[in-house]
Amino acid sequence: MRYEEFTIEGRNAVIEAFRSGKPIDKVFILDGSQEGPIQTIKREAKKHDTMVKFVTKERLDQMSETGKHQGVIAYAAAYEYAEVEDILEVARQKGEAPFVFLLDNIEDPHNLGAIIRTANLAGAHGVIIPKNRAVGLTATVARTSAGALNYTPVARVTNIAKTIEELKKEGMWFVCADMGGTTMYDLDLKGAIGLVIGNEGEGVGRLVREKCDFIASIPMKGDIDSLNASVAAGVLAYEIVRQRMLG
Repeated sequence: MRYEEFTIEGRNAVIEAFRSGKPIDKVFILDGSQEGPIQTIKREAKKHDTMVKFVTKERLDQMSETGKHQGVIAYAAAYEYAEVEDILEVARQKGEAPFVFLLDNIEDPHNLGAIIRTANLAGAHGVIIPKNRAVGLTATVARTSAGALNYTPVARVTNIAKTIEELKKEGMWFVCADMGGTTMYDLDLKGAIGLVIGNEGEGVGRLVREKCDFIASIPMKGDIDSLNASVAAGVLAYEIVRQRMLG
């Protein structure tokens, strides 16, 4: 899978991609560009809730594979996004209590890919990521997930905290990983659960943390004070798996 497959260059090509319903993660537009087709692209981006970045010509030239970007380059998602409802439906079809990963602004595509892979191996029913300030389903994510993206649905939402509130109405509980929490072995993590993993640097944001029912900390004995986000996700996910297996 080569990255170019998901880079769309040129005004008509980008407009077509939007209109054909292709999921677009981000659009880069030449700063100050006001022509008709560019206005059309801005409108389409707004309609589809796609992030727009205004950049210099030098930046576009660097990103361009073809040298014919006409002031606009779009990154298309490598995979279709699911809806949150689709994820709950997977759990229902399997007759299992929902087990979902929610990622609060993961920015590194390798981390996202590794977490999707872990979610798949741990039997989670899906992954929820935010639309802004986070990486989407790029080709790098697809590669790092080692095929898990074909089986584990990923939904994108505008607001993770609001999504947690909505899922609580469905009877789900939420646990987030944070240094100051209760040791994960002392928590009851059975039943319908959402595992919330924070950003690589800052951890889980305050608004999201306040919505969580449990704060779990991972016991650590070493001389460094934190785990990589994807490793933390794996450690916590498997404590949830262990408790679910014990019933």
